[in-house]
Amino acid sequence: MTGLPMLSLAIVLPVLGALLLLLVNNRDGAKDALIRNVTLGVSLLTFAVTLGLWAGFDQTPGAEAFQFVERRPWIPFFGIEYFIGIDGLSLMLIVLTGFLTPIALLTSWESIETKVKEFSIFMLVLEAAMIGVFAALDLFLFYIFWDILLIPMYFLIGIWGYDQRIYAAVKFILYTLAGSVLMLIAIIGLSWMHHAATGQYSFDILKLYTLDIPYNTQYWFFLAFALAFAIKVPLFPLHTWLPDAHVQAPTPGSVILAGVLLKMGGYGLIRFAFPLFPEAGAYFAPFIATLSVIAIVYGALVAMVQPDMKKLVAYSSVSHMGFVVLGITALNVQGMQGASYQMLAHGVSTGGLFALVGMLSDRRHTRLISEYGGIKKVMPKLTAAFLIITLSSIGLPGMNGFVGEFLIMLGTFKWDPRFVYGAGLGVILSAVYMLWMFQRVFYGPVTDDHNRHLPDLSVREWSIIGPLAAMAIFMGVFPNVFLKPMEPAVQRIVQRVQTPATARQSLPATPQAGVIQTTADAAGAEGTH
Repeated sequence: MTGLPMLSLAIVLPVLGALLLLLVNNRDGAKDALIRNVTLGVSLLTFAVTLGLWAGFDQTPGAEAFQFVERRPWIPFFGIEYFIGIDGLSLMLIVLTGFLTPIALLTSWESIETKVKEFSIFMLVLEAAMIGVFAALDLFLFYIFWDILLIPMYFLIGIWGYDQRIYAAVKFILYTLAGSVLMLIAIIGLSWMHHAATGQYSFDILKLYTLDIPYNTQYWFFLAFALAFAIKVPLFPLHTWLPDAHVQAPTPGSVILAGVLLKMGGYGLIRFAFPLFPEAGAYFAPFIATLSVIAIVYGALVAMVQPDMKKLVAYSSVSHMGFVVLGITALNVQGMQGASYQMLAHGVSTGGLFALVGMLSDRRHTRLISEYGGIKKVMPKLTAAFLIITLSSIGLPGMNGFVGEFLIMLGTFKWDPRFVYGAGLGVILSAVYMLWMFQRVFYGPVTDDHNRHLPDLSVREWSIIGPLAAMAIFMGVFPNVFLKPMEPAVQRIVQRVQTPATARQSLPATPQAGVIQTTADAAGAEGTH
């Protein structure tokens, strides 16, 4: 596979799968099974490619910052390129995307019964756009992928969602587009500044890192980027679209939304907002950290009183993603490393929670906690799986959630211990609302006759929750497998943010000058990995 443009292959494969499905005539729904199998096969093949990227990623000291680099001119007059590449941070998020997409598709096999062809096409296009977001090193290309993924998610919520799906879909796209427009203005401004400094337009993030941006301009551009990413996280008080989107989305949509889409906000803050505008980032960091702590506590308190399991998990995402943003604002290696790891852990645990809630909803056609009780006696296997994912979500030591939260709180304590107190309260509240929900749903007497004969996990459902539960444990026991590839990328970003402005101009964009190369050089580099 070393002779293939692996990163482009990971983006193109889902698109080719979607185009293939367009050729299938399925007006009467007779070929639903074939479409599901083809879609799952394409997603599994894409996951295999992402694992190939991981296997071929050079983690030795002194290795190139960005690997699997591909660079082609796209709109040369404006300096726009098809420029993609990955470091350890983007690699792990791409692998997470490849891992969760087949799982999300498997959750749809009983919950999605109409327009299966269209649903499958949207899921594959969404996967391609998500991988593109994490791979893009040209800001214009990044923006294209960033906005493209809104379209399939809008339709996934609006067509296959629940009763108020149109309201939730419109709210989702209005919020995210509002932030995207401001970010686009800032992106254009950066390219114009590069033209003023060098005589050439460029959207190359590595070149834009080296721009000498005046403080006042930094503040406005940082706010434009940070607002777009804060909406996607989502950060309090910009979070109100998320509970509606989660509750109304079908189960596969919720798995992808929580597992991958929210991570794009954290990724954007780490990759773009803080390293591009370090002085402004340092200035606004305490304010953003305050909002993060509010989100942690507020999300936990609101989750605690939710009667609907899915809405409870949705508000738990607001709380857990607050930890991610808090770690980023610490602007040190421990905090950012913890935030990066917590994004992976949250994708696994919260994706698992939404999948499990969907399994219960498929059986009982309700998500109200009060409609359950005592089902441990009826569904012991699902209960065990739910407990593992619940312990993962609350950060039990030995599970994936603990590692990220510990590093975030360590980094935050080094920066400003006051923020740790609120975050610590959020950890306690997380255990309260999750374990209380678990107790009410699974323990006690069976009070509703509808719950007495519910089927336990099927083979298909085991194939969904088994990998998630295994990954939650594996990440908790062997965190260095995931931390090691990300650490050099995090260290470079922290160095750029912490370096004084006068010295930053002499920093290379990456440790290897060859990463910024001509089109001809890049073409030759494609075969390296």
